[in-house]
Amino acid sequence: MPVIDPAKVPVKTGSIYPEPYASMMKGRTSLRLGDAGGLTQFGVNLVTLEPGALSSLRHWHLNEDEFVMVTEGECTLVQDAGETVMRPGDCAAFPAGMADGHHFINRTDRVAQFLVVGTKARQEVATYSDVDMRVEIEAGKARFTYKDGSDWEGPR
Repeated sequence: MPVIDPAKVPVKTGSIYPEPYASMMKGRTSLRLGDAGGLTQFGVNLVTLEPGALSSLRHWHLNEDEFVMVTEGECTLVQDAGETVMRPGDCAAFPAGMADGHHFINRTDRVAQFLVVGTKARQEVATYSDVDMRVEIEAGKARFTYKDGSDWEGPR
């Protein structure tokens, strides 16, 4: 089994979100460790959040399971039911199809990191809980729409 040297994995910055949401992801970076190891059935990413950074917009996946484990620092998990502070070793699981939007926020003055493991469905729909937007992903291409399925043209 090949050993992956995280220092040699390119740092991914930015977001696929359209503006104004892409700018909200400043301070979030990730290492695509699964891709670096040649994995194709599931993704493994090490996400770093600078102080004040968000992991994503609050969202849920229709077809993909997602598992998160905090590895460094402290993050606040925000879900429909409220907030939970998570520290190294704390884990959370988000089964596919469970309409409970989630994301992480670093509300501390230190860097936080967490490992994300998720399936790579051929077709995926992610719905964003707090904004009128969703993304449909097929064959690696993303199409943003409003929740009613019409083409996304900016915040309503």
